[in-house]
Amino acid sequence: MHNPIRLYMSMSLDGYIAGPGDRPGQELGRDGGRLFNWLDDRESDDPSGQVYREALATGAVISGRRTFELAGRWQGDHHNGVPILVLTHQVDDGDVPPGHARFVTAVEDCVRQARAAAGDRPVMVHGAGAAQALLRAGQMDEMEIHLVQVLLGDGRRLFDHLGGDHIELDLVRRLEDRDVTHLRYRVRRPGEAV
Repeated sequence: MHNPIRLYMSMSLDGYIAGPGDRPGQELGRDGGRLFNWLDDRESDDPSGQVYREALATGAVISGRRTFELAGRWQGDHHNGVPILVLTHQVDDGDVPPGHARFVTAVEDCVRQARAAAGDRPVMVHGAGAAQALLRAGQMDEMEIHLVQVLLGDGRRLFDHLGGDHIELDLVRRLEDRDVTHLRYRVRRPGEAV
């Protein structure tokens, strides 16, 4: 397969990626930080360390605009100076993103630029808006979901606005670790046999 477009997201068992009230100053929402306890093991040789190293080996990032803004625009560098392509509905005159980031308004163009920039490495996707846009456009190849053993009960869901068509997935990897299960899915293309 070409370099995959791969979503990396921590999610509660009930589908939330942030607690309620996510905003600047409370970027993960109320109690949303609970979804990232597994990062305490990111320097380990355990599965969480492996997954974290794989994420940092990606060659480009596609982010939704909201995620980009809540993350303080990553000060222009998500990791190792890789290009950050921010999928957005509009670009305001004079709004120039910092560092290695640039705005892109078309999904297919964003994917094309990200693949070219990443070389032979995977492309990391961040944010519910970007994930949903890529899935609706048939442009997502894989999803790495860090499933955390908690029900948040409220907040921002990862898959709220996908539209009416169902999307088939194949589980290609499951890694169990303390307080998290890392699940990698391949996204089936429309019409591909179940």
